[in-house]
Amino acid sequence: MNSRGRTRCFLYLLSGCLLVGAASAMMAAGAPEPEDTRLWLEEIDGEEALAWVEARNRTTLGDFGADPVYRALFERFLSIYQSDRRIPYVRRIGDHYYNFWQDEQNPRGVWRRTTLASYRSETTEWETVIDIDALGKEEGENWVWKGVIVLEPDRDRCLVGLSRGGADARVLREFDLPGGRFVEDGFVLEAARGSVAWRDRDSLYVAWDFGPGTLSSSGYPLIVKRWERGTSLAEAETMMKARETDLGLFAATSRHPGFPVDLIVRASGFFTNQYHLLEEGSWQALPLPEDASVGFFRDRVLVQLRSDWETAGLRLAAGSLVAVPREGLLAGRPEPELLYQPGERHSLERYAVTKNAIVLTLQDNVRNRIEVLHQEANGWRREAFTAAGLGTLRFTAEDSDRSDAYFLTETDLLTPTTYSRGDLAGGQRERLRALPEFFDRSGLVVTQEQATSADGTMIPYFLVRPEERAKDGELPVLIYGYGGFEISLLPRYMATVGAGWLEVGGGFVLANIRGGGEFGPGWHQAARRENRYRQFEDFAAVAEHLTGRGLTRPERIGIMGGSQGGLLVGALYVLRPELFGAVVSQVPLLDMRRYHRLLAGASWMEEYGDPDDPADWAFLRRYSPYHAFRPDAAHPPLLLTTSTRDDRVHPGHARKMAALVEEAGQPVYYYENTEGGHAGASDPRQQARMQALAYAFLQRHLMTGAGGE
Repeated sequence: MNSRGRTRCFLYLLSGCLLVGAASAMMAAGAPEPEDTRLWLEEIDGEEALAWVEARNRTTLGDFGADPVYRALFERFLSIYQSDRRIPYVRRIGDHYYNFWQDEQNPRGVWRRTTLASYRSETTEWETVIDIDALGKEEGENWVWKGVIVLEPDRDRCLVGLSRGGADARVLREFDLPGGRFVEDGFVLEAARGSVAWRDRDSLYVAWDFGPGTLSSSGYPLIVKRWERGTSLAEAETMMKARETDLGLFAATSRHPGFPVDLIVRASGFFTNQYHLLEEGSWQALPLPEDASVGFFRDRVLVQLRSDWETAGLRLAAGSLVAVPREGLLAGRPEPELLYQPGERHSLERYAVTKNAIVLTLQDNVRNRIEVLHQEANGWRREAFTAAGLGTLRFTAEDSDRSDAYFLTETDLLTPTTYSRGDLAGGQRERLRALPEFFDRSGLVVTQEQATSADGTMIPYFLVRPEERAKDGELPVLIYGYGGFEISLLPRYMATVGAGWLEVGGGFVLANIRGGGEFGPGWHQAARRENRYRQFEDFAAVAEHLTGRGLTRPERIGIMGGSQGGLLVGALYVLRPELFGAVVSQVPLLDMRRYHRLLAGASWMEEYGDPDDPADWAFLRRYSPYHAFRPDAAHPPLLLTTSTRDDRVHPGHARKMAALVEEAGQPVYYYENTEGGHAGASDPRQQARMQALAYAFLQRHLMTGAGGE
């Protein structure tokens, strides 16, 4: 360790001891918390707040705009995001295959369609269905595409989703697919966060913003109505109301052959739901564990468990998937049929339904494999599915109601992604598309490693590095993490990581820390609420493992994460600053005292805890980056990025943290995109700018004179 590293370590230990002592004394004495003097930065469109944002954006872009590394990265990334050799993933609707596409000529994008024969050809002919750029210009709106909700089984109508600037709140408009036009006097819903499902051709289930008192504290609907064509939304009949304390209500329908499903989900929390099926004119609650999730296949309700379930004389383990006959379930006599049971290092990532099969995508030590289940008179027949399995597999049913055709995506950290089409009923799988090599992978190797966390748990991670730099102790390494909401980080081909980091001599780590879903519900639950500190220990253990094996040193390690991952790296920035040389926190949560009062934050209290509960605030306070920041400690350079139009994670988190760090005289860069929603960017140029800032920042602080040497 050099002198700078020793100084940083000493300051961390000293300030950490003082912090713990002061915090303990404050809580014991019941002392009031210091006033938050930066609340004005939470005013998203406040004049003073936007002036503050503009000044920091100007400083950051002025700095990096003069950097030839940034300029080269921006052009390189823009060429990737606009490349005509990207894979145009498709969705079948009726007889056509639809794709949403953005490029230099169409930065906002076009929704387009083709035939299967044309898609298979070398020169696919696309028909533009909706030109988002032209629509936005015509209507004077900065529209961003938010997908479609298709009428089943007719498939000649859909509801088109559009948002202003990329926000989660979306406008929905009825669209005639054969005619390629919006329906005059059709269904239209103004911008809100909610769910809508087609009941039939002339009616919808609508969970939406119906005015004052109809939204939860998280901003989700508390009412589901049935809206008939030709009537006003105000006349719609109420189907169900949630409690004011619930997260919200959500509506869905399924039209799998022979067994139509109308469903309302009452979510009392992020992971707790009560499912109601429409049966003989009334909504009937399903007798299932509240933390289970459900799907449907023929006359079976598919139940994926987050906790153990004892029923019908069976004890079913958390992480299992079972099929329950619908009739018995509605009668209160569930008779589960076990489809999958997890093991110590394997879990169910997802499943898909085709006309005649259930397809399981499994995680086996953070690598995918696929199994196919066929329902037969005497039970379920299991069939092997052949695929390379080098990294991550994505199985998507092409037309789940009518065939067993599917699309398969295969990807890993160094091999360009491929996209194929096949049929479970037989026949060869046909490769339709493959990415080009967007970066030079020669001399790079991928290994799967393990680090030992503080409590002895083995934490897997994927490492990409130049083969010849095994133990020179100077390898710049970027560690990426997430660790929340039971979401897994799986290896995939990341062109910007390759072009902006690996190709110039860096190493890359994908850390599979607790809080994610890599090993099922238990892996997630081990780092929830008061146990969240475990994921910080896991992430730190990965960094220490890299240095302990002689691969790198702290001044050469950068960390990056977005959203929950932005909280992760933000917490490590304040808790273990001596371990890292640079930190990139994107669209992050950082103020854990007020997160539940900002936008959708209240919906995450099952994950993090309730800051208004003194017991919960005691553990939240210890890692909340905005509160645990030590102005007198030596912190690595920090880059914070967010979006003004992010209506999921409030931009005030990043704004206030940047102001706090700036006031302490610590190195911090800030950039706020004026649109983009929670994705951070709405078009290729914005994407390229955000990514170029991140990798130019990392190269500057980790590759050029790392550690000030």
